[in-house]
Amino acid sequence: MELGTYVSELQRQLVSSAENGTDETRVVAERLAAGLDAATRLVLLEALSAAAGEITRDLAPGSVDMRIRGREVEFVVLQAIPEVDAPPTVNLDDASTSRTTLRLPDALKAQVDDAAAADGLSVNTWLVRAVAAAVHPKQRRSTQKTLRTGDNFAGWAR
Repeated sequence: MELGTYVSELQRQLVSSAENGTDETRVVAERLAAGLDAATRLVLLEALSAAAGEITRDLAPGSVDMRIRGREVEFVVLQAIPEVDAPPTVNLDDASTSRTTLRLPDALKAQVDDAAAADGLSVNTWLVRAVAAAVHPKQRRSTQKTLRTGDNFAGWAR
């Protein structure tokens, strides 16, 4: 997903809204529009990241990861494929989330970081999956599949 289209549209609308003003107003609007690029991209990335987090909560133990490469944003959707006739791993009726402080020894934290990176996941997503697997041991051997959208393919291989 290229954010430039959205940034350009915001800049165009700002300049357009100043067209009915004085010459000075138009000049100021053009200067502001030119400086909006970085700030707008940051706000869009924060919104997309929050949306990916909310979707991940509903997909657990699956996930949606947002990756940034250059100026491109890419979403990777991973879904756990449950065993046949296995109970659901997460109560999807419960839309709330809880924040938990987890204290890990430094050596174990480093291993968690490495394992999450190896799977191409955030540490939070990796931990959610680990907890879900521990709660539902029959589904520990769930396999992951990567969904493909458009011309981009993202995922991981072993």
